[in-house]
Amino acid sequence: MVNAYRGEVAIDVNGETQVMRLTLGALASLEARLESGSLVALVSRFEEGSFRAADLAVLISAGLGMEEDEVLRAEFGGGPMAAARAAAQLLKVTFALPEAEESQ
Repeated sequence: MVNAYRGEVAIDVNGETQVMRLTLGALASLEARLESGSLVALVSRFEEGSFRAADLAVLISAGLGMEEDEVLRAEFGGGPMAAARAAAQLLKVTFALPEAEESQ
């Protein structure tokens, strides 16, 4: 079971449900791998729908703690679009404040 308050998102990888989460270490790794050089730029790419397959692979890799080559060979339940939706949701829950805190 995933906990959105912890920044967790479920994704089906090779027929098994996995939980993605971006820890501080994963975010640092993700930032280092991005050609754009910032996490804000990656979030903007996903919000605008202009992300690349490489962005998606790097993000899922960071969220799962898997090597990128494993992610590139993986089969995702629902196909690439489902993987993209899960990755976008991962960014959303990582950088969104819980609703109770937003109103303060």
